[in-house]
Amino acid sequence: MEKLFVRFATLTAKVAGKPWTFIACVGIVLVWAISGPIFQFNETWQLVINTGTTIVTFLMVFLIQNTQNRDGAAMQAKLDELVFAVKQADARFIGIEHLTEAELDAILAEVEKRGLAVQAGKPAKPIRGKPGLRADQIEAEQPKAATPARTRKKA
Repeated sequence: MEKLFVRFATLTAKVAGKPWTFIACVGIVLVWAISGPIFQFNETWQLVINTGTTIVTFLMVFLIQNTQNRDGAAMQAKLDELVFAVKQADARFIGIEHLTEAELDAILAEVEKRGLAVQAGKPAKPIRGKPGLRADQIEAEQPKAATPARTRKKA
């Protein structure tokens, strides 16, 4: 069921973003507006467009939000992988989308300072604080585990 919904949401988001979909919607509104005098601009005539647009908007919010959530998660995973792959990159940036607003604002302020310095022709400085450790660095710092006595070979 979930895969079917994902395919439907993705297809709907793609179709909704096309120029022809917008033109079709404008056409529907024009036909409705032109039909106003025929129906004497009565309450039923107004109710048709109000109900139709409300239903479509309500459903589209959920479909488009689903698509954006998946796209955002995929983008974060890709960026985290790039940060991980670039050995000079600060590992603290991996997973920063889970930080609080204040924590993100502090990092953004530091990054913006660095950007302004680079644009002014100054060398880039690292972000304040201790850089994040990578798994290979953590493993290198760990003491070697002692081999249990029963698995040691006797000489």
